[in-house]
Amino acid sequence: MSSDSKMKEFNQELLASLQVIANQGIRNAARGFSKLIGQGLMVTDPIVRLVPFNEIPNMLGGPEEEAVGVYLKVEGDIPGQMILILPHPKAIDLVALLLETPADSIQSLGALERSALGEMGNMTGTFFLNSVAEITGLSVRPSPPAVIVDMVGAILDIIVATSGGMGPNVLMFQATFVYGDKQAETDFWVIPDPATLEIIAQKVANS
Repeated sequence: MSSDSKMKEFNQELLASLQVIANQGIRNAARGFSKLIGQGLMVTDPIVRLVPFNEIPNMLGGPEEEAVGVYLKVEGDIPGQMILILPHPKAIDLVALLLETPADSIQSLGALERSALGEMGNMTGTFFLNSVAEITGLSVRPSPPAVIVDMVGAILDIIVATSGGMGPNVLMFQATFVYGDKQAETDFWVIPDPATLEIIAQKVANS
């Protein structure tokens, strides 16, 4: 088998394992949000993709597109980084859902709005990592969230600058949170250290 075929097979097995983790983590996060806002919050099944890091800006509208990033550093047995990156309009939609207020009433992301986004990113990251720990038996924990409002390119530059080393690919989890007639699409990116993906795959395969 060629190296390309082995990598393709590895990626498919890895993504199948991560789909299980993502389903559990995102649904746990939705339950946590429901308790937070006191109302039932639904979430669609997340889509998991392995994406080249250098393609992220184009997927988010270009490097100069204004965006909001909720950043968490991952520590423990499988170090890495996690970030929720939203184009500014989507961030407004998500804040409106979390604060139960009309999106057109939010003119800017002040302290309250940033706090809501930080809590959302923290809760999603924590529940996702709890699922990783439960399924793999690995110790993993997130740092407190940092909310960054800047251009997409600048947000990604911060990630590269703070990374101790990263591979060419990142994991993208796409899910839509639904509350009544409101919904907000989210893209959550997991940026592992180079050996992390293989560690997860091996742990899941042996579990």
